[in-house]
Parts: sequence; C-alpha cells; structure tokens
Amino acid sequence: MLKRTLKLSGKVLLGIVLFLVVYGLAAYACSRITIEREKDAKEEIAIYIKTNGVHTDIVVPVRSEQMDWSKEVKYAFTGLKDTNCQYLALGWGDKGFYLETPEWKDLKFSVAFKAAFGLSTTAVHATFYKQIRENSTCRKINISKEQYARLVTHVVNSFQRDKDGHFVHIDTKANYGMTDAFYEATGRYSLFYTCNTWANSALKRCGQRSCLWAILDKGIFAKYE
Repeated sequence: MLKRTLKLSGKVLLGIVLFLVVYGLAAYACSRITIEREKDAKEEIAIYIKTNGVHTDIVVPVRSEQMDWSKEVKYAFTGLKDTNCQYLALGWGDKGFYLETPEWKDLKFSVAFKAAFGLSTTAVHATFYKQIRENSTCRKINISKEQYARLVTHVVNSFQRDKDGHFVHIDTKANYGMTDAFYEATGRYSLFYTCNTWANSALKRCGQRSCLWAILDKGIFAKYE
C-alpha cells in the first residue's frame, strides 16, 4: 500500500511539474508572437497602458464623444471625490486578490488556489488620475474613434450591472488609495485568463499591437518598448 501511494504521489508530482513547464513555455512563446495593429487607422484619441510591475491597466479619458465614464464609475465612490481627474485607469482581475491581498505577503493559499482555477469571482479596479505621464511603466497609444468605441464595448461588458443597468459598486475599505474604487465584474480569472490577458484582449479588440496570448504584463509592454 505504501509503495503504491508513493508511486501515485510521484506520478502526480511529475504531472504537475510537466504541466508547469509546458504552461510556462507556451506562455512565453505566445507572448512573443505579435498581433500587429490595424493599418491606416486615424490617431484621434490617446489611451495608455500602465503597469505596477505585475498588473496591466487600460487608461482612458474620463470623458469623450463616445463615453462619459464618470456617469457609471463615480467620483463619489472614491475617497477624494476629485472631479478634476481627467483620466481613468481600468483593470480587471480576481476579486480575492484585489480585496484580500494588499501586499504579496498577505496572499493566502485559498485565494491563490481559487484564482488559479477560476473558482472565485472577479472585480474591476478603477483609479482616477489628474494627469498621465509616459515612462517605462506607462505607454501612450493613439487610436481612432471607431477603435475606441470597440474598446469601450470590451470594458463595459466586463462590468456587472444591476437591474437598472448600472455598474455595481463594491462597498469596501480595501481601496488602494484615495482615488480608486472597485466594481463587480463578469468573467472568471484563471491560469489561462489573467488580468494581463484581459488587458491584452482589450488591445486586440481595438486593433492595437498585442500578444497572441499574454498572462504577464511584460509580454504586453515588450510590444511598446
């Protein structure tokens, strides 16, 4: 019985190691394959991609012809309630990570396990900024109005809505600062669809340079060096 148990444990361990190797190689290879941007598109609206070193946000103007985000992502739900902020960073991810893991040292095994296997819910993290500056962690991308409309659709569809069609705000004290808030999201986070996969999909949707598949921010930002 002991021999059989050890043999089975060895096979399981080998299977896990092989899976992680294949997963890592596939993630690396797919992030190196570039989906090129649409040709001949007008440069009418500036959006940004922004990373904190792990997670990619899509940054959009708060107001434009296509969308006034402040009608649904309300200044009033942030600590400062500063209506002078002109930019909005939007990121999608696992709700447990967002609300229960302020720092990596706070990460619980249960949160990581549920996130990896799509067993928990998701949230949109929205952060207002007065201004945005380009640097190594923030890249500007000029897109057309038509492309921006597609991006808006992708992001809007990531929000859960209440019976009246409004975004569902999460009432929490887990906000990261005085200019951000959380909202209930659609979809499931997993090993195969991460916060960066969502951002990469947003870039694909609006016809911008992106990875075939990206689970890390580095794959995305390598396209904009």
